[in-house]
Amino acid sequence: MVQVLDSPPSSPHIPVLLTPILNAVEPVHGRWLDGTFGAGGYTRALLDAGADCVYAIDRDPEVFERAKHWADEYGDRLVLIKGTFGQLDKLVAEHGGVPLDGIVLDIGVSSMQIDQAERGFSFMQDGPLDMRMSQNGMTAADVVNSADEAALADILYLYGEERASRRIARRIVEARKTTPIKTTKQLCEIVEAALPRAKPGQVHPATRSFQALRIVVNDELGELVRGLVAAEAVLATGGILAVVTFHSLEDRIVKRFIQTRSEQARSNRYAPEIAATSPQFEKVTKKAIGPTEAELVDNPRSRSAKLRLARRTSAPAGTIDAKALGLPAFDYTRLN
Repeated sequence: MVQVLDSPPSSPHIPVLLTPILNAVEPVHGRWLDGTFGAGGYTRALLDAGADCVYAIDRDPEVFERAKHWADEYGDRLVLIKGTFGQLDKLVAEHGGVPLDGIVLDIGVSSMQIDQAERGFSFMQDGPLDMRMSQNGMTAADVVNSADEAALADILYLYGEERASRRIARRIVEARKTTPIKTTKQLCEIVEAALPRAKPGQVHPATRSFQALRIVVNDELGELVRGLVAAEAVLATGGILAVVTFHSLEDRIVKRFIQTRSEQARSNRYAPEIAATSPQFEKVTKKAIGPTEAELVDNPRSRSAKLRLARRTSAPAGTIDAKALGLPAFDYTRLN
């Protein structure tokens, strides 16, 4: 998976930060879950490294079709499950896979999806303005053509960290009065016209706007929070949680989750007395792991990737406030 920083259509899919994940759990054993199956890179690596079974989840129905030519070689060691990783606890329980010895989540959109112009993720290729990972529900075109100016500005600012969000939202609303915005090229041109020309070395002007729309269409950050909570519920004592992110919004949520779940909770001296609770995780590394120089050469799309690792303790799973993790407070009913 990868942030919307487009790569050429011929770019191969390479699992990001795979080596440090495998090193953290060597030897690999037991039952694992790959919550973002994609091209199957992490799944195959885990199975080849010795995992007894891998439960592979993805919301995109196309990925399992692509895996047919190799999936059978693993027999019943590989279980393919269509769904979202935010429901991984329920999905794996239905297949008798609880508890799990490890979970890998590679957050974002896959290079395969970006490479398909008809999926509408890329501002480098013209195609329908879609961006749906599951290929059902609200499209990006639905959002840009129906949301009011204030909602569009909030989306671009909260999910794309776009400083010119109001200016771009105003341009979108003006443009759609004349012609509905149906293609990636149309939206890209509108955004480019609202911003200064990018200097050499800067990201494409449409990067943040496309990222924001993609995140909203797929509720990616909400899905991430649900996935982290679900992972806590199904990991066995000693089980590993490995999460790869590609931009600050995702990483902030993962960092805060691991931080809050790896500290002993105590009552505030001004609040009613509560019993201290034991941490549900312990950090495997103090800081996020980034790509090595060698990986950057082999896989340039890994440049913004961060890996965070945590090990499950024996403490009972608990509840958590999504807002405390940095989940943007956008009301999705504004899009109805």
